[in-house]
Amino acid sequence: LTQVYCTHSEPDYSLPWQKQRQFMSTGSGFVISGRRLLTNAHCVEHHTQVQVKKRGDDTKFVARVLAEGPDCDLALLTVDSEEFWEAVEPLKFGSLPRLQDPVIVVGYPMGGETISVTSGVVSRIEVTSYVHGASELLGVQIDAAINAGNSGGPAFNEEGECVGIAFQSLKDMDVENIGFVIPTAVIFHFLKDFEQNGRYTGNIFLNFLSVQSGFPSLAVWWQKLENSAMRASLKMKSGQKGVLIRRVEPLAPVASAVKAGDVLLSFDGVPIANEGTVSFRTGERIDFEFLVTQKYVCETAELELLRDGKELKVQTVFKPPVRLVPVHLASKMPSYFIVAGLVFVPLCFPYLESECDLGEAEVSGKLREIARNGMVEFEDQQVIVMSQVLAHPVNAGYENLQNVEVLTFNGEKIRNLRQFSRLVDSCTEEFMRFELERHILVVLETKSARLANEQILRDFHVPSERSLDLVEGHTPVTSHEINGRDALPGSIQPAAAA
Repeated sequence: LTQVYCTHSEPDYSLPWQKQRQFMSTGSGFVISGRRLLTNAHCVEHHTQVQVKKRGDDTKFVARVLAEGPDCDLALLTVDSEEFWEAVEPLKFGSLPRLQDPVIVVGYPMGGETISVTSGVVSRIEVTSYVHGASELLGVQIDAAINAGNSGGPAFNEEGECVGIAFQSLKDMDVENIGFVIPTAVIFHFLKDFEQNGRYTGNIFLNFLSVQSGFPSLAVWWQKLENSAMRASLKMKSGQKGVLIRRVEPLAPVASAVKAGDVLLSFDGVPIANEGTVSFRTGERIDFEFLVTQKYVCETAELELLRDGKELKVQTVFKPPVRLVPVHLASKMPSYFIVAGLVFVPLCFPYLESECDLGEAEVSGKLREIARNGMVEFEDQQVIVMSQVLAHPVNAGYENLQNVEVLTFNGEKIRNLRQFSRLVDSCTEEFMRFELERHILVVLETKSARLANEQILRDFHVPSERSLDLVEGHTPVTSHEINGRDALPGSIQPAAAA
């Protein structure tokens, strides 16, 4: 077992040309085979330095982050010092526990400097919302206390085998001692993905679009079919069960085989119930999307559908899932572009949270809806937002505008920030016209706007009018933008670093 010490330096999403003040945190971790350590991704997010200390040792060793999986809240570390690995034995993994099985959680939570041990039992096993990654993966709920600093610590069964990693807890006045553990099935998926590809496929950036997860998604929105009239309207026969496909993501491979209005009857030969569950273990059922998350990128699956009363089978391949609004920008500074004091940024969840925690009136209902439910319609799509106006006489009258989507520039639809910046750079018209949501129009005189830009940058101590990734000739960094998040942050919180 190790204690993890991390120095974080997060971007300032409200002022995207700079970073926030760095801060320190501690978490837990443990050694596995291959001279590696496992911990939670949120323990090392935006890290500038990571150190680890073995139990009973007084020396901290510098660690390197090999892979981060924000979607599954896992991170893989290593230590280059040979001294660290002396007399170190890796933990052995066990299988998925059963309900009421006893578990012991070990880590370094707040309240002391030494190791802490808490015990409890498995109270629930189901597809769980992973708060840090905004993903839905298999999780184990336990009644052992998981507090800040416990993150990344192992959970053991009675045989001393590691059956999971502590990662989040439910904080509410009406509940106590509800903690969550990442089971070995998710851990093995993360490790195998890394070992097969030399990196984690859920942590890459592909031509403006950011990969949501190394765990595939079927890329459809579905609805339960528990109402008999609904089933009859879909021409389902007696005994037929399944779920109704309501939306299909346009760029997903499944879009070529599945249509909205289809009934999904089975996945890889496993029948799906009207409530959306499949048989799991003896006497247990689980959300059918668990079967989807067991797949790897580029693997295939057979779907049995009911379309217009006729059964058919189709094949689909799984590609890295993407979402329109990123959840994380791990190790990547936000993009921005400034025109005459008007600050434009791509919409992402960290930006929304930093601005108004997704709940303030300043964020329009449209932006919140896009963040929750937006789908990518073309390959280089981004949602561009005017975040604020750096006040100057050239933009007088617009200084109160903030957090509004930009729709067009001089009549041309905005695809992404790079295309938008090129449109502005190449503008030869007398006026620049920015059409925003809610039918708002911003007009600037082109010549005056360009002349004022340099002075505005000096006045507000902004080093450049655009982020480095928008500079012509610059090759974007190929990594670290993670999409996702179907819902607003809830009361379930990562066990967090102390």
